[in-house]
Amino acid sequence: MKQTEHYVAGMTWGFMGIRGTWGIEAASSSMEVMAKTTGINWTTIAFSALQATAFSTDIPYWEEPTVTDDEVKWSISKAKSLGLKVCLKPIVNCADGTWRAHINFFDKDVPCEPKWSDWFTSYSNYILHFAQIAEDTGCEMLCIGCEMVQTDRRENEWRQLISQVREVYSGILTYNCDKYQEDNVTWWDDLDLISSSGYYPIHDWDTQLDRIEAVVKKFNKPFIFMEAGCPSRIGSAAIPNDWNLQGEANETEQANYYRQMLSKCSTRDWVGGFMLWDWPAQLYDRSQSSSDDGYCVYGKEAEKVIREYYAAKLQSADALS
Repeated sequence: MKQTEHYVAGMTWGFMGIRGTWGIEAASSSMEVMAKTTGINWTTIAFSALQATAFSTDIPYWEEPTVTDDEVKWSISKAKSLGLKVCLKPIVNCADGTWRAHINFFDKDVPCEPKWSDWFTSYSNYILHFAQIAEDTGCEMLCIGCEMVQTDRRENEWRQLISQVREVYSGILTYNCDKYQEDNVTWWDDLDLISSSGYYPIHDWDTQLDRIEAVVKKFNKPFIFMEAGCPSRIGSAAIPNDWNLQGEANETEQANYYRQMLSKCSTRDWVGGFMLWDWPAQLYDRSQSSSDDGYCVYGKEAEKVIREYYAAKLQSADALS
């Protein structure tokens, strides 16, 4: 079974991956600053392709606004030049704004209606394309899906895709299930790593970690949070997954959330790390950090919290090696 080496002290970079915003000086500087200020040893490079609606079956990943293959290869090369291990994470989104978790079709094929088989054919082509790029560029990990709740029940199709990916990609394979869904995925055994989005309310971490621990023990797989974080605005600590929540910018709210999350996870030795959410390719100026109310921690109180936590974790891992 493939595993990560030591602790995954990671940050997600680049989402949503708009064509023309990677491979330029601003993106290069953004990644350099991310590595320097957070002390990470991994980064997840995340980008998205668009299908028209939640009921569309075509994913034209080669079209705008998705980043080009050359831009993806550039980002991987840049990350490796900074000494970072890379998880490549191609995501599918809906152009009409519907969240990808709602992509769904009838369980039984109906004439003249969109079908799971057509969607998985298109989605598999998308993932296999970037699986080959991940292999060619030496990405240490590949995430084959993100928060696709309605697809999770399609066990046979996911197992088939995993088998196809393994024919072209030799690194660590994972799937990023959505929050609260860790115990609903039945096909973790075909993957190397269980990962999920850890957007849990600040006071609910013990309950959710207890639940996730049972899944980790059942499948006997390593685990990381492929996403986790909190916007820096009033009210977000109670509902960190709501990026549209209205509230004033407040970096202390974000920092306190990180302190609680990291403290609770540090008591669970099966939590193998984080790919925190997130760090944009086009970074705001550090002087503007106090007024930025997004997930990025650049220049905010949480930046130091993360840096110190990761440093301690990596020092401890080095001592054990």
